[in-house]
Amino acid sequence: MFIDINKEALRKLDKEGFRREAAKTVYEEARFTKEDVILILYTSGKLLVQGKPEAVEKIVHFLEKQHIGTRVQEDHFRKEAGWIIGSDESLKGDTFGGIVVAGVKADEAIRQKLMELGVADSKTLDDKEIIPLAEKIKQVAACEIRSILPEEYNHREGNVTILLDKLHGECAQYLQPGKHIVDKYPGCMVGEIIEEKADSKYVEVAAASVIARAKALEQLDFLSAEAGFAIPKGSTHVLWALQELKERRLEFRKFVKVDFRNVKEFLQK
Repeated sequence: MFIDINKEALRKLDKEGFRREAAKTVYEEARFTKEDVILILYTSGKLLVQGKPEAVEKIVHFLEKQHIGTRVQEDHFRKEAGWIIGSDESLKGDTFGGIVVAGVKADEAIRQKLMELGVADSKTLDDKEIIPLAEKIKQVAACEIRSILPEEYNHREGNVTILLDKLHGECAQYLQPGKHIVDKYPGCMVGEIIEEKADSKYVEVAAASVIARAKALEQLDFLSAEAGFAIPKGSTHVLWALQELKERRLEFRKFVKVDFRNVKEFLQK
């Protein structure tokens, strides 16, 4: 797989004997074929190289030499049968924001469409890629989202694992029937398959991670508007934002997870 494609450089393929063919799906911009190799240029700007291993390696070497784009390691998703429901969460480790859980359902045909869209673990994508990709996922697959704002998060009963189990379970139940696969978190008690790094193994979970992160970004934008300043992501460099909440006399429970250690320490000063 190549990204950041130099479309001018693609013209060099003609001299190498490649034939340009019409796109076969709405997600493709063009196809180039030569003997045992097919190059597929997606509308997302990614170039996929397919064919016999020895022929692919030869073409990949040529593409790198011609600076066609940047080569990246492909996600090798597992091939499943039947309906699969993947679920993943976002904001769990962020000081600001609550919790978002999303589920995505797919069968063989939809799985292919998701891969053609360039779906990958959301952690490998930039924020600017997330929202448009999430919208495309919603157009091809059934999705369900649970978005919990900080105030509701802070009024929950029990620990965060109980809440996560509830939200993952609700997303899967809404999308049933299908085998439920969860990206494992500590204490996870929901799902028929619970695996670490499931978002890099199952395209449905990867798609769910994209949907969840897009909703998380939307939630942070909402909280930013409410607070009157840009809410930071993560938990490492947030002290200034906690100070900003204090100076503006805003209710912490409406913006942050008050059970986080850094928040407790700040409030005890």
